[in-house]
Amino acid sequence: MDLIRWEPRRNLMRSLFDDFFDVVETPGRGRRSWFEGAMWEPAIDLIDQKDKLVAKVELPGVDKKDVKISLTENNLTIQGEIKKEEETKKENYYYRERAYGNYARTISLPTEIDKDKISAKFKNGILEVTMPKKPEVQPKEISIEAE
Repeated sequence: MDLIRWEPRRNLMRSLFDDFFDVVETPGRGRRSWFEGAMWEPAIDLIDQKDKLVAKVELPGVDKKDVKISLTENNLTIQGEIKKEEETKKENYYYRERAYGNYARTISLPTEIDKDKISAKFKNGILEVTMPKKPEVQPKEISIEAE
């Protein structure tokens, strides 16, 4: 067990800083904030549909041609770029919250996938990747005979 020195002023200032700059503690990735130029990661739903896995990825404001999908071993990676609109110097922004630049998200898949049968479609900012399971890992139903 590590001992941590209690410093009330430092802890208070750190808390205020974290709140002001929207610092997020991400498991396995450490502390990230807008102030530090943290990379945006799209939200992903992974659904198990018996014979296939379906990943639904939110990519608002992304053009289909700027998305790259890859599968290495059991890791699905979605990456690309959100291109910044040309900024007009005359406009005065009250808020500027939209993210621009490169993004990437990798998730581990819980089962082996038939790589030759993967398909993807993109509609209304949602990327849907359909990944059929390998036949040997698909569950097999066994019928029960009555005696």
